[in-house]
Amino acid sequence: MKWIKLGKIFDPAEHELPLASVGFAQSPQALVLDDRVRIYFSTRERDRSGKYLSHVAFVDFDQRMQRILDVSRRKVIGLGGLGCFDEHGIFPINVLKDGDRVLAYTTGWNRKVSVSADAAIGLAISHDQGLTFERYGSGPIMAAALNEPFLVGDAFVARYGGVYHMWYIFGLRWIRQSEEAPLDRVYKIAHATSTDGINWRRDGRLIIPDTLNADECQALPTVIHLDGRYHMYFCYREAHGFRDQHGKGYRIGYAWSEDLQNWTRADEQAGIDVSAEGWDAQMQCYPHVFECENRVYLLYNGNEFGRHGFGLAVLER
Repeated sequence: MKWIKLGKIFDPAEHELPLASVGFAQSPQALVLDDRVRIYFSTRERDRSGKYLSHVAFVDFDQRMQRILDVSRRKVIGLGGLGCFDEHGIFPINVLKDGDRVLAYTTGWNRKVSVSADAAIGLAISHDQGLTFERYGSGPIMAAALNEPFLVGDAFVARYGGVYHMWYIFGLRWIRQSEEAPLDRVYKIAHATSTDGINWRRDGRLIIPDTLNADECQALPTVIHLDGRYHMYFCYREAHGFRDQHGKGYRIGYAWSEDLQNWTRADEQAGIDVSAEGWDAQMQCYPHVFECENRVYLLYNGNEFGRHGFGLAVLER
């Protein structure tokens, strides 16, 4: 796998988004339509207390991914009601064309007291080509379970052989680097299957081995089938110091499988790494792989978790 970087293609500061945005275009995810590619992302605004809320917006590109056609002018999905799993934000959102509808698997998060936040996976459905979505109920379709106690999110869903496959993350533990330090989370990638895209059966195991240490954090898997093999891209980082210490932030990881069950991690074959300087020199995170017009693309965020937008790379075939 070898990716050719095409540079940063969207900066939220250069566009008028449908909310009082304070930047960020996190976790870009593509929906390929007949005449355009709609890329969803999460932006942020501040509530009355000054804390962040995450909202879903989108930008439309032409199918050559060279020209912006439009930017969403209203909320794609409103936040959840008082006390709901997505009361304080949706980040990220993954979309899947399913007949004449579009399924959106959301990661809704809400603030906590003892720790910063919790998360669960929701479902919303669009009947207007992804312009707007309606929730499939007020609660999540996947949340904390016996062996997945918190922070269930980052769903990526694909359908193979009539079966829906979901790759997602869940939290293992909260830890401190020192008594004075804030709590940091540890989360890993897992897998579940479904016959209807709503009710899910979890595998109950970690599928991607650690390379850094046991507290490695793995996030946002994305899977594509190419040349007889399944390829997974994700991002990973250290549990501590990832915000401000060089070399501890997110990098893009890679694994491959021939049966969707057993994965071989091979980060050295990812074909992409941070740049020597610029918008993705300190960090690469939140990858998303998709096909359009016989090309394979990789969307991803750079420094500061996508505060300044997202970039694009194309696979050299």
